[in-house]
Amino acid sequence: MKVEIELEDYSKEEGIKLKWENGFNIRVEREGDEVLILANKAGLISLANHLLTLSQDEVLEGTHIHLDEYNSLEENSLDIIIEKSKLEKRMVIC
Repeated sequence: MKVEIELEDYSKEEGIKLKWENGFNIRVEREGDEVLILANKAGLISLANHLLTLSQDEVLEGTHIHLDEYNSLEENSLDIIIEKSKLEKRMVIC
């Protein structure tokens, strides 16, 4: 399956522009020591778009997206911050 997502271009002047799919629903909960992200199809596509937007080479380390119940998540959701960071690469063995 191939999916194409159109990303908003990043600019230092305007920052990150988030693109939301119509009808998105996203909830973030804690279950013990785990974080559970519940989302409908539109919510998952929106999150994928946000992650890819944040991954653009032009986006500086430390740039982050803060999602909470007041601007994007369902009521009573935990806040979530996704930040671009330079972490050491891990080798993936399949």
